[in-house]
Amino acid sequence: AQSSCESHCGQLSGDCSCQPTCESLKECCADYRQFCLQISPHSGTLLGGADFIILNTTFDPASKLVCRFNSEIDTKGYVDSGNRGHCVSPLLYESGWIPFVVSSDNGTTFNRHGTWLAVHHSKVSAEFKITLHNATKWQYYGTPNTGGSLTMSWDASLLTSVTVNVELWGYRETGEAYSDSWNPELRFLYSLGKAVPNSGSFTFVPHCAEKPFSDWEIGALRVSPSMNDEGARDVAALWTGVHALAWHLEEKFRKDSAAWAYDKCISWHETEQKLPDFLSEIADCPCTLAQSRADTGRFHTDYGCDIEKGSVCTYHPGAVHCVRAIQASPKYGAGQQCCYDHTGAQILTADSIGGSTPDRGHDWGSPPYRKPPRVPGVSHWLYDVITFYYCCLWSDNCHYYFTHRPSSDCRTYRPPRVGVVFGDPHFITLDGSTYTFNGKGEYYLLNTTYKALTVQVRTEPVSLENGEYLLHREETVD
Repeated sequence: AQSSCESHCGQLSGDCSCQPTCESLKECCADYRQFCLQISPHSGTLLGGADFIILNTTFDPASKLVCRFNSEIDTKGYVDSGNRGHCVSPLLYESGWIPFVVSSDNGTTFNRHGTWLAVHHSKVSAEFKITLHNATKWQYYGTPNTGGSLTMSWDASLLTSVTVNVELWGYRETGEAYSDSWNPELRFLYSLGKAVPNSGSFTFVPHCAEKPFSDWEIGALRVSPSMNDEGARDVAALWTGVHALAWHLEEKFRKDSAAWAYDKCISWHETEQKLPDFLSEIADCPCTLAQSRADTGRFHTDYGCDIEKGSVCTYHPGAVHCVRAIQASPKYGAGQQCCYDHTGAQILTADSIGGSTPDRGHDWGSPPYRKPPRVPGVSHWLYDVITFYYCCLWSDNCHYYFTHRPSSDCRTYRPPRVGVVFGDPHFITLDGSTYTFNGKGEYYLLNTTYKALTVQVRTEPVSLENGEYLLHREETVD
C-alpha cells in the first residue's frame, strides 16, 4: 500500500513521493492532491482579504477550517455549499510565496499544506480590486478646482454579502528610522459607508477628517461584508491600491493646499538631511532604453510607466518607459528607477521633472521584508511618493525633492554578459533527482506554470582548436 502525503508534503513518503515533481514523474502518493494543495486564485494583494478555493478535495460540511500562514497568522476558513474549502489571506507586510497549512478540526491538527502568492498592490489583477474612477481627481482632491463627488467600483460577485462596509485604512511607519523600533502599521480609520448595498459601486462627497485621522496621508479603501465588525482584520475583502489621501486631509489643506504642501516639503527636507545617505550604494542606470529592456537580470519594467501599456507615466512626464533595479541596495534597502524618452535616451532630473529618481524605499520591497523601509509598495509611498506630492505636485518646490532624489547617470554601468557553463551536461533537479542529457539545441531547463517560472538554455558541442567537435560518451544514470 502506498504511503500518505498527510503532513508530509515536500517529502518522499515510503514507496511514493509528495514532492512537486511527482506529478510529472507520475510517482505521487494517491492522496497527493488532497494534502499538497492547489488553490484558485493562487495570488492576491499582500493587504489580505482574498477568498481562495482549495481544489481537488472536499470537506465535511461540519468542518471548522483554520488557515495558518507563515506558521503564525491564523484566519478563519469555511466550507461552501459544494463542500469545497475556502481560506482567506491575511495582511502580510511582504510579497512572494507564503507557506500555509490548513486544519479542518478548528486548529487542532494542521495536515494540509500549500503556498499563497502575496503580491504588490499594483500587480493585483484589475478584476480582484476596487477601481477608483478618475484616479487623478482622488489624489488632487482639495487642490484648486478639484472637488465634488468621488466614485469607486468593484465586482460585487466576489463578496458573498448583500450589504458591505466601505472603510478607510491608513498606513504609516513608527519608531526610529533604521532601528529595531521602526515598524509598519496598517490601521482601520473610519467607515465611509455602513451596510450599504453590495451593488458594485459607491459614490460619496468627501469631508475633511478630524485629527488624528487627518494625520494619515496615505492608505487604501476596503470593501468587506457588513456581517463583520468595522475594521475586522483578515476577513474577505476587496481593496483599492494605496494612494495619497488628499480627499480626507484637514481643512487647512483645502484652504491653501500649496502652502500646506510647502510646509510638509520643508519638514521632509529637514528630516532627509538627518537620515543616512543611500545614494552611494545603489547601482547606476543603463545608458539607453534598449539596454534597460535587455538587462532583464538586473532591471524590470516599472509598473507605473510601461511602453507596452501605452506609456502612461504620471510621475515622469516626458518619459515613455521606466525600469527599476530588481535588487534593493544591500544595507538600506533602497531602490533605483531609470526613465527614458522617445529617443531612447535616459532622462535626468537635472534637465526634467520627469527624470529618473532613486528611492529610499524600493517600490517592490526587499527581503526579509516586514520591516521599514522594506515593506513592498507602502514604504516607497511614504518616503518617495507622498513626498513628491508635497514638493512637486501639490506645490512648486521640486528643487527640494531633487536635492535628495537626484538621477544617477550611467558612468559605472556595465552591460550584462552571456552566461556559459562548460562541461558534461549532468543535471540535478530541485528535489534531488540526477540525470545526464547530451542533446544539442535549445531547451527548457525549468518550466512550471504553477510558479510561473521558465528558464531556457542552449546546449552545443565543444569545439576543439582544429575546428572538430569533442564528442561525449553517452552515460546512463540509474
